Amino acid sequence: MMSINKLVDKVNGLLGKFPCYFQYDQMDCGPAALSAVSSYYGKKYSIQELREYCHLSKDGVSLLGIEDAANEIGFDTLAVRVTAEEMIKKHPFPCILHWDNCHFVVLYKIQKKIFSKKYLFYISDPTFGLIKLTENQFQEHWCGIDKKGIGLLLTPGKIFVNHQPHKQPNKLKKNVINIFKKFQKEYQILFWGMFFSSLFAMFFPFLTQSLIDVGIANKNINFIFIFLLAQLFIFLGSTIIEIVRNWVLLYCNSLIDIEIISNFLSKIVKLPFKFFDTKQLGDFTSRIHDHNRIQNFLTSESITVIFSFLTFVVYFVLLTYYNTDILLIYIGMTVVSILWSIYFVGKEKRLDYNRFRVQRDNQQDIFELVNGIADIKLNGTEQYKLDRWKNSQIKLFNIDFKTLKVNQLQSIGFSSFNKLKDIIVIFIAAKEVILGNMTIGTLLAISYIIGTLNEPIQQIIEFIRSLQYAKLSYDRLTEVQAMKNEDFDANISLKRMPTEDGKAIHLNHIDFHYYGPRSPKVLDDISCTIPFGKTTAIVGESGSGKTTLMKVLLKFYNNYTGDIYYDRINLKDISAKSLRFCCGVVMQDGYIFSDTLERNIATGAETIDKKMLWRAVQIAELEDFVKSLPQGLYTMLGAGGNGISGGQRQRILIARAVYKNPNFILFDEATSSLDAENERKIYDNLDTFLKGKTVIKIAHRLSTVKNANQIIVLKRGRIIECGTHIELIKMKGAYYNLVKNQLELGN
Repeated sequence: MMSINKLVDKVNGLLGKFPCYFQYDQMDCGPAALSAVSSYYGKKYSIQELREYCHLSKDGVSLLGIEDAANEIGFDTLAVRVTAEEMIKKHPFPCILHWDNCHFVVLYKIQKKIFSKKYLFYISDPTFGLIKLTENQFQEHWCGIDKKGIGLLLTPGKIFVNHQPHKQPNKLKKNVINIFKKFQKEYQILFWGMFFSSLFAMFFPFLTQSLIDVGIANKNINFIFIFLLAQLFIFLGSTIIEIVRNWVLLYCNSLIDIEIISNFLSKIVKLPFKFFDTKQLGDFTSRIHDHNRIQNFLTSESITVIFSFLTFVVYFVLLTYYNTDILLIYIGMTVVSILWSIYFVGKEKRLDYNRFRVQRDNQQDIFELVNGIADIKLNGTEQYKLDRWKNSQIKLFNIDFKTLKVNQLQSIGFSSFNKLKDIIVIFIAAKEVILGNMTIGTLLAISYIIGTLNEPIQQIIEFIRSLQYAKLSYDRLTEVQAMKNEDFDANISLKRMPTEDGKAIHLNHIDFHYYGPRSPKVLDDISCTIPFGKTTAIVGESGSGKTTLMKVLLKFYNNYTGDIYYDRINLKDISAKSLRFCCGVVMQDGYIFSDTLERNIATGAETIDKKMLWRAVQIAELEDFVKSLPQGLYTMLGAGGNGISGGQRQRILIARAVYKNPNFILFDEATSSLDAENERKIYDNLDTFLKGKTVIKIAHRLSTVKNANQIIVLKRGRIIECGTHIELIKMKGAYYNLVKNQLELGN
C-alpha cells in the first residue's frame, strides 16, 4: 500500500499536477491544505503532525492556527483580505483561502481562458480534489458582500529548508501483512480458483469455433455431443469453483472484518482524551466505514480485479492469435471511448462540487426546521424557512438538470463508440469470411471475445477509481495506528491512592491551554496542596477553570506546564488507567449507557457484588426509583439517559462512583440537578462513606461546600483565595460575594 501512495505522488509529479491531500476528518481541511502546499515545495508533512501545530479543536482550525503551523515548519506568511482582481494581479501561488466561510482550500493557479478575457481558477480542495472554477464560481465561494476574500500567502523561509517532517511508524501495514499471512491458505484457494476459471474461459472461443466449423459444417453429430458434454463439464467446473470462491470469500470477509475493526477499537480506547476532543461523531463512523472499505479492497475488489486482469490477458492473447487487424481496431476504439469519458470527468466534478454545497445547505435547512420548530412557531418564521428550503431545492434541480445533460452526453458517446467498434469488427470479420480468409466459427469466436473483453475493462477502470478511496482510507487508518497511546511513557501503576495524614497532591505553577499558546490560559499559575483523606471544594464563576483542573488531575490532558505530584510521584509517570481505577468520579456530562440500571452502576465489574450494589443504591437515594421500575435493577435504560430526569441521571452516576468504593472521590456539580432536600439526604448518606477518603468537590451551592476542610476559589484560571468556609467569609473577598449572591448570609 505504501508503494501505491508513492506511485500516486510520482504520477501526479510527472503529469505536472498540484498535490492534493484529502482531509481525514470533518475539521481537517486546514492541515490538509497546508500539507498540499508544503508537498508542492518538496516537504511532505503528515496531516496528523500539522494538526498538532494548528491547535485543532472540535470546531476546526482558524486561519491564525494555520499561520502558526506554517510558521512552525518554516513558511513566511501574510494574511490578506483582497478582491479576486487583486489576487490575479499581485499575489503569489499557491496560497490558502478561507472558503464558503467554513472551509480552507488551496488556490494554486489562475489562467486566462483561450479566446476570452475571463479567468479559470485552479483549486486543490481537501474534500473534492483538484477542480477548475470560473471567475463567477470562484467569487461565489470565496468573496463576501464587499467582493473581498481572506487568504494566507506562503513563501518558504530559511527554516523550511532545514525543518524535517516527523517519520511515522506504519503499524497498519504490519497489521495488513499479518492478516494476509493469517489467511494465506484461503488466498491460495482463491488464486487457484481464479486461475482455473480463466483457463476454462480460454476454451470457450475454441469450442464455439469448433462447433460451427467442425460439428455443424461437417454434420458431425458425435462431435456436437462431445462439444455439449465438454461445455457441461466446463460449466459444472466453473460453478463449483464459483461456489467454493464465494464461501471462502464470505469466510475471509467476516474474519478480516472482525480482525481489523477489533484492532481499530482496541487502539481507539488506548488513545488520550485529546484525540476525542478534536473529533466529531462522523469521524468515528467514517473510520469504521474505512475498515469496511479496506476489507472489501483486500478481498472482493482485489480478487475481482485480478480475475478481470487474467481474463483480459487471456482474451487479448486469443484476439491477437485470431486477427491482429481486429485487435488494433479494438484497442483504438476502446481508447477513444475512454478518452471521451475522461473528457466529461471535469464537468461532472464541478457540478458535484456545487451540488455538495447546495445539498449541505438544504440538509441544514431541514435540520433547523425540525429541531428549531418551537422558536420558528414562536417567532412566526415558518414561511421564511420554507421559502429558503424551496430555493435550495430549485438550485438542486438546476444542478441535477445540468448533470443529466452531461451524463447523457457521456453515456451516449461511450455507448456509440463501443457499438461502432462492434460494428466495424463484425464488418471486417464478415468480409474476411466472404473472402474465404476466415470461417464462420472464427467470426463467432471473435464476437464472443470482443463481448467478453468489455466487462474486464470496465472492472479495471472501476478498480482504479476505488483505489484512490482505498488509499484515503488506508492513510486515515495509518494515522490512527501511528498515534501514541495515552500511557506510552507512564511506568508507575497505582494499586490504591494513599490516605495517610501529611500526604497530599501538590500542584506547582500549573499552566494549561486547550488549543495552543495563542489560545486563552484556562489554568494560570495554579499552585496549591490538596491533602489526602480530607475534603477539598473548588468554587468559582462559570468558566473559571474548575472542571479543567479536575480533568488535569485525572490525567485527561498531559500538555500542561508545571508539576503535579501525587505524594512524591509525578503525575506524568503514573499510568492513567491505574489512576482512574483508584478514583470514583462524577462529571457534569457523565454518560448513561444503553444497558440495565444494574450494569449502569456496576459498569466494569465481571461479577457484581450485590451487597455493594444495594449500598450504592441506598447512598444515592435510588431506592424509590428502583422500586418504580418494571424490572427494578434489571430495567433497560436508554442511551445517554433518554427517558430519565436529570436528577435520576445524577443519582445513578453517584451510585456508580460509590460502587467502586475508591478512596479518591471527585464530584463535578454532582448534585446540580437535584432539589435541596434530595441533595441534603445524599450528602448525609455520603458522610460515613467519605470518611478517611480524599474528596474533591466542584459546586456552586454553599450547602455542598461549607463543611469542606479546604475551599479553593478560582477566577479566570487563577487561585485567588484558599481556606475554610469561616476563614473565607471573614476575608469578605470573592468567596464572600459568591455566598452573598446565594442569600445564604442573611443580613
